[in-house]
Order: sequence, then structure tokens, then C-alpha cells
Amino acid sequence: MRILVTGSSGHLGEALVRVLRGDGVDVVGLDVLPGAYADVVGSIVDRATVRRVLEGVDAVVHCATLHKPHVGSHARQAFVDTNVVGTLNLLEEAVAAGVSRFVFTSTTSAFGRALTPGSGAPAAWIDEDVVPVPRNVYGVTKTSAEGLCELVHRDHGLPVIVLRTSRFFPEADDREEVRAAFEDDNLKVNELLYRRVDLEDAVSAHRLALERAPDIGFGRYVVSATTPFAREDLAELRSNAPAVVARRVPEYAELYAQRGWRMLPSIERVYDNSRARDALGWEPTYDFAQALALLKDGKPARSALATTVGAKGYHPVPTGPYTVR
Repeated sequence: MRILVTGSSGHLGEALVRVLRGDGVDVVGLDVLPGAYADVVGSIVDRATVRRVLEGVDAVVHCATLHKPHVGSHARQAFVDTNVVGTLNLLEEAVAAGVSRFVFTSTTSAFGRALTPGSGAPAAWIDEDVVPVPRNVYGVTKTSAEGLCELVHRDHGLPVIVLRTSRFFPEADDREEVRAAFEDDNLKVNELLYRRVDLEDAVSAHRLALERAPDIGFGRYVVSATTPFAREDLAELRSNAPAVVARRVPEYAELYAQRGWRMLPSIERVYDNSRARDALGWEPTYDFAQALALLKDGKPARSALATTVGAKGYHPVPTGPYTVR
């Protein structure tokens, strides 16, 4: 099988190409930016480029996108061009080329304002039944692209899996007040409780989506680390998250005390990955408990793949935590 990976100079794209090639898979990397894993430098907005790179391709993993960090630096039209028009180009040319399956990397940011309950409300339980309320042009264009994926599947029978991935980037948080309040590793381990996925686990979800797509037809799944929380925790998570974590993962307190780390006082949403695990047979490794075990052994609380890929940056000039490419 020959696989096209778009966005192959980015975090997930590079990781996918690394892992797939390491397993002997024939992969073509496409990115608008040159890089060690971009076999073709070109834009998905250019339909002729898309048509050319799809020659002889059996499957597509579409990671290329303008991200949330680009909201402040790119016009809305650029988001529409890349995230909507580029996705449509790939879908339609994939159908024309006889591609057998298509995996689209979406984002939990698509849920937007649905992620933030009102004052005094319990934390939100976020699964595939939650209706997105996009917060910005990034969310609007990603949900629009998801709709195109479903439309092309229904009109042409192309098997498509949409993966709404939670955050896996290694850069610091984009909120200054959060960066000031928490050490970076402390915050990222906290996020494994409810809103983060390790890069290695994101890769494994995409690989399983490729395998299962023909049998599923069309599916949309949340991809995040497995949470230790349950729905009955939601009210207390909003008011006293440390108490819930202490009850669910009691070993955390001693390790955090040794490191001088802090738990978030409140958690406002929890991502539920159960449908991805059930439908794809996905078994993510890097949850909160695994991170604690790694830290206890003196190891980084992340996969070797995440460390190897490292930070990418999003802009040609420094812009806070999202710095140079």
C-alpha cells in the first residue's frame, strides 16, 4: 500500500512518516514547507499538485492544516483556502484516483464554545454526540472540512475516518497566565487527565483508522488520552479537581509534592475516547497513570517519538510560545 501523508513537515505528519517508513510502508510526504519528510513541496490548495501526488496512491492521511496558532497571523480566507478548499481537492481527487481509504485529522477545538460550561455548571463531558459551536475560523473550517468528508463518503463511497485529536504539540501553553502558574511539564501531565494525547498514541490511532476505514465506511472519533474520570465526577471536577484526582489516582499526590507540582484547581471539560477505542481497537498507552510511572522512574512523561519529533513552531518570526518554523 502506498500512503500519501499531507502536512509531513508538521508534528503529526512527520511522526506518521517516520513510523510508517520504519515499518517498511511506502509513503509520500507532501507539505508546503520543505523538510526531511516532505518528498513533494507543494500546496493542497493547488489541485494540479494534489492530482499529481495522488498517482499510484492507495490511501490518504490528511494532516495538513492551518492551526489555532495561525488565527492571529493569517486571514480567514487563508483558513478557508487551506482547510476547506484543500480538503475538498484531496477528497475529490482521491475519488478520481481510486484511493481506497481516507483519514482526516480534525481537532477537538472544533467543539469550540461547547467546551466551556456556564458559571456554576458541571464540567462538560465531551464525546462525539456534543454539537460543535466553533469559537474561531479554525473551528469553523475544520468542522466544514469534516462535513465535506462525510458528503464525499455518502456521494462516492470513499471510506473516510475523521479523528478529532486533542492537543499533542510540545510548545508551551498560549495563555500567559497559565504559563506563569505552572511548570510546562506539570501542565502537560495534568492535561493527560482530560485534554491531551501523546504523539505516539495519535499515530497509532491514525494507523488503526487506515486499517478499519473500509469496514467502518464513515466514522468520527475523539482521540485523547484515556481519562480516569467518570460522568459522576463532573460537578466536583469543576469545583475541586484535586479531590477528584486524589480519589481516582491517589498515588499522584506524593509524586507531585516531591516535585513541587500543582494540580489544576478546576477542570471544565473531559474528553471521552471510548468510541475510538471500541471502533478502532485503539489502546492508547500514555495516560495520566503512565506519565506518573515514567516520572517515578526518572523518565520524561512522553513517548520517545514525541521527544524525537520535538517542537516545530508555526511562524517565520517569534510570536510568544509559537515561535519560528
